[in-house]
Amino acid sequence: MDERTRCAELVRCAWGDSAPEYVAYHDEEWGTPLHGDDALFERLTLEAFQSGLSWLTILRKRPAFRAAFAGFSIDAVAEFGPDDEARLLADAGIVRNRAKIAAAIGNARAAQRVPEGLSALLWSFAPTTPRPRPATLADVPATSPESTAMARELKRRGFVFVGPTTAYALMQATGMVDDHVATCFRATP
Repeated sequence: MDERTRCAELVRCAWGDSAPEYVAYHDEEWGTPLHGDDALFERLTLEAFQSGLSWLTILRKRPAFRAAFAGFSIDAVAEFGPDDEARLLADAGIVRNRAKIAAAIGNARAAQRVPEGLSALLWSFAPTTPRPRPATLADVPATSPESTAMARELKRRGFVFVGPTTAYALMQATGMVDDHVATCFRATP
């Protein structure tokens, strides 16, 4: 059996089969623990850009986002100035939203001020006790007490575009919570 056939036969979360980009993202990234300040800054930034849009749009533009935002290096993005903002607003490869671009730059500056590091801060909100695995997508929440607390703390530290829903999506994407449905091949016991 070739790799394409094997992948097609796997049972995934329902959204994970809807586009080739989703298949790869679901199978290789979503729900996998991710650490590192720059790596988590990328995910936080992309989740903020996704607000009001399809995640598929963001996945398809991800290479352009990485190029436009210096590989999501916190230190590099924190140094962006008005010329960079103008460059980003003119870049058709990314989502050109002035408020979200300004948020990404401001959030990089806020991340620089986190003494324990962004990764340690974000992971401090990961649930420490197991919870029941969702049976269906309808059982997956949009927020949690932990994501609400994370959003509140990020806002207190000067981050923007980080509400509880965005924080929860970040937690799902980076493996802080595991919301693969019970029938999904990625579901861990």
